[in-house]
Amino acid sequence: MTDILNLGACALSARIASGDLSPVDLMQATLARIQAVNPDLNAIVSLRDPDVLLAEAKAAERAPSRGWLHGIPVAVKDLVATEGLRTTSGSPLFADFVPAADDGLARRLRAAGAIIIGKTNVPEWGLGSHSVNPVHGPTRNPWDRSRSAGGSSGGAGVALAARMVAVADGSDMMGSLRNPAAWNNVYGFRPTAGLVPSDAKDLAILHRLSTDGPMARDVADLEALLATLSDGAYAPGEAPATPRIGWLGDWGGAYPMEAGILDLAGSAIARMQEIGWLVEDVAPPVPAELLWESWTHLRAHVTALKLGAHHAAHPEMLNAQAHHEVETGLRLTGADIVRAVALRQQWLDAAASLFETYDALLLPSTQLWPFPVETRWPTEIAGVEMDTYHRWMEVVVPASLGGLPALALPAGFGANGLPGGVQLIGPSGADGRILALGRAWHAATNWTAQRPPL
Repeated sequence: MTDILNLGACALSARIASGDLSPVDLMQATLARIQAVNPDLNAIVSLRDPDVLLAEAKAAERAPSRGWLHGIPVAVKDLVATEGLRTTSGSPLFADFVPAADDGLARRLRAAGAIIIGKTNVPEWGLGSHSVNPVHGPTRNPWDRSRSAGGSSGGAGVALAARMVAVADGSDMMGSLRNPAAWNNVYGFRPTAGLVPSDAKDLAILHRLSTDGPMARDVADLEALLATLSDGAYAPGEAPATPRIGWLGDWGGAYPMEAGILDLAGSAIARMQEIGWLVEDVAPPVPAELLWESWTHLRAHVTALKLGAHHAAHPEMLNAQAHHEVETGLRLTGADIVRAVALRQQWLDAAASLFETYDALLLPSTQLWPFPVETRWPTEIAGVEMDTYHRWMEVVVPASLGGLPALALPAGFGANGLPGGVQLIGPSGADGRILALGRAWHAATNWTAQRPPL
């Protein structure tokens, strides 16, 4: 059954539908794999009782199919409320919280037939790209267990790479589907803002900055899960015959890069050119500091709205990242927010102009390799000091600020043996085109077939 766990979700779905694979056998193999590797990795948390899960798999075996995920084990990100299953957001305030109802994402997964087995680990409140929190502890990188797995969808990325699940949900505000995808050698896709419905109706601006999305080991699974998460709104697309890609590199030197990151991206560009993509250097269309000011102000404003009550009532229970965001947000004036929105529009206008020439834009997915798991966050890159807890993630800001679709592509391994990646960014609404390019990339490279040394 070990070979079964190498299959993607679409392949598992086809085998279950044909009767070649029993959901019970799949569940047994999944639980055995989790038992074998999860204690060292800590990717899946709040795992449900194995006997209950096996009973649910047996019921799925007898029942008519409910959807393409029928009988397939899935672990849901620990920021998503799941009925009857502990949902902590990595915070001591919610260490024992058991929701009475599912969020919309969990409801859609269940409606497609998925068996929710537990949660995937996150940073506290999902803040920062390092999945560690005081409730569940750190998630470790399967390629080097002394290193970070990224975040905030770090548990999902590790569970995929380590073959504990075949497909996973994640969310992305500041690279949370892209950073862990790069560091775990899997795919992550940030959809166009608004494609995936949000439960945060009271924070409309949040849904322009943050979105749920899929992670997987192949692009077919990304597309299938995106169709489910979007309630069928996603429509597959076609790739241009000769895609024209704009390479933004280190944004004209504004984004410091650890040694080897741009070399790996250069290898990916060479492969793209071999398969017929035209990749051209592009000068930064706007100053990096314009993006950073707009992004950090809007992000802090939203986070202050979301966590302000907890900050006021239980400041001692919030970590440094939450304090930074809330306190920054509370200092902002109305004029600051108006300026941030205006700066965002400058970037959207500049990006729209670029997309008149290019089918997609290309950037590294990260600015550094996975760092030691004990590190709170990187304080410098290539000798450049990081002035906030999240400045080291700045390369993901252009897509996040614009609400643009962005696909994290695995790009191979550095001399250190650690995986890395690049992000392919498209214009708003071009999700199908970007994922079609992803299909071509997967067919040409298949990096995710390589397994971590567990």
